[in-house]
Amino acid sequence: MPRYIDGFVLPLKKKNLAAYRRIAAKAGKIWKKYGALDYVEAVGDDLKIPGMETSFPGLAKSKPGETVVFSFITYKSRADRDRVTKRIMQDPEIMKICDPKKSPFDFQRMAYGGFKAIVEL
Repeated sequence: MPRYIDGFVLPLKKKNLAAYRRIAAKAGKIWKKYGALDYVEAVGDDLKIPGMETSFPGLAKSKPGETVVFSFITYKSRADRDRVTKRIMQDPEIMKICDPKKSPFDFQRMAYGGFKAIVEL
């Protein structure tokens, strides 16, 4: 059965990378505790590909001094994702982590979506 994936892309000030990494590590443990199969947070490394008109910095509308974070969380199915997400949103620790006033990134600039896997090798 194909898995279900939540994907996130967000711009992040490079100076906030260490703080973001700490928050992501805590969040990942919570997601895994409730049943996520994988939790991956990745920071841009090779984002300017010659010949490509569209780039992650362009999609994320990153500004000078920012990089792009690409993240994904995998689940057994969409129903499983919905179950896990419901439990996570009730977890008091995640509410502390996701406080927009203390966040190292701007929630308003984050793109998020759920994706149904169509090829898995």
